[in-house]
Amino acid sequence: MDERNFMFMFYGFAAAWLILAGYVISLVRREKVLKRQLEQLRRMLEHQEETP
Repeated sequence: MDERNFMFMFYGFAAAWLILAGYVISLVRREKVLKRQLEQLRRMLEHQEETP
């Protein structure tokens, strides 16, 4: 194979890994936001149950 083909293949794999890493980072951030919101909701419900 031509050396140029290997360079294009490398760039393709590098781009795919970067896109995958960005997606995983995005999912982690969303999970943190959802956990924070869930905790706030739990505190609100606890506070609502305490007040008659």
